[in-house]
Amino acid sequence: MADTVYLDWNATAPLDPVVRETMLPWLGERCGNASSSHERGRRARAAVETARERVAAAAGAHPVEVIFTSGGTEANNLFLKGMAACRKPGLLAVSAIEHPSVLAPARQLARQDWALFEIGVTDTGMVDEASWREALAQWPVIVSVMSANNETGVVQDIATLAAEARAAGAYFHCDAVQTFGRLALDFHGLGLAAATLSAHKLGGPLGAGALLLDKRVELTPLLAGGGQERGLRSGTENVAALVGFGVAAERAVARRVAEAARLAALRDECEARLVAAGATVFALGARRLPNTVYFAFDGIDGGTLVEQLDRAGFACGSGSACSSTRPETSRVLDAMGVAPERARGAIRVSMGRETRAGDVEPFVAALVRNVAALKNLAAVSA
Repeated sequence: MADTVYLDWNATAPLDPVVRETMLPWLGERCGNASSSHERGRRARAAVETARERVAAAAGAHPVEVIFTSGGTEANNLFLKGMAACRKPGLLAVSAIEHPSVLAPARQLARQDWALFEIGVTDTGMVDEASWREALAQWPVIVSVMSANNETGVVQDIATLAAEARAAGAYFHCDAVQTFGRLALDFHGLGLAAATLSAHKLGGPLGAGALLLDKRVELTPLLAGGGQERGLRSGTENVAALVGFGVAAERAVARRVAEAARLAALRDECEARLVAAGATVFALGARRLPNTVYFAFDGIDGGTLVEQLDRAGFACGSGSACSSTRPETSRVLDAMGVAPERARGAIRVSMGRETRAGDVEPFVAALVRNVAALKNLAAVSA
């Protein structure tokens, strides 16, 4: 629907029109393989290296530390599996609220002689201090904690966690997909061994991401082939997508401070209206992304409500994944100790550059109407 209000920016951001225009020539008249030695190939190579410089500058890294991938999932897998492949098995510690592209490979490694420690979180979604200390006391080889959770928006104290992990002798990796371009990221300043980025969360194209990797860290590649990306990620580069990634990163960082303030004001207005309407807002006391609200109405199924809102012209996300045979609640909310009956009602609203001040009031009004209708239907059916 052309008139749909899009409120699912943590899932993906619409392609920035400026980014699209920058990419188009590389899909047509400038097309070339960046590994070719002719003029078109050399131009493609120069474009890829310019994109690498832009991403590095936006993330506080050196260009040689940017390993381009097909997205965040590949970057997370490359780091965890690539690290494990060239080291003696030991302890791998990850937070219990990591994205599946961290948790799934971590659990695969746990079936291949690595020990896995899933670090607990508090009821506000922050890394639990006691659980964190327990993990470090076992001298982990690798630690991975996301900078901000894609569901709750909760932002972790990565600077402190990374410093303490290094002191314990661990390589610290951060999935920074949700924060890159929204909050400041200083790869060198944080002292990270690695960090994961994605283009499509900040107005770039789908299918482009990067692993920032400290030059001193050894990694075994997942893909064998032509030896692109310092031999760590073989495969012909998607020049157009990488060009778009570089421009999107540069543009997101340039407007980051002003945009964060604008979105935080919209988020706060939305939350105030939701609380007044009887909603529970998750992680309300924690530092969160400026664009994210995660909430539930007791007794209301989140998936059903998302469908109703979609029909009303508002696209947002549900915190539950339901099938016809086995309803599931959010793994993140479960780790936070949220009761399953409340977690099943979870809805995530995430805003972005196209979200306007006038969107909040009609969204909450539509939400309240649909909640009331669903409650009435449940009462009649009872």
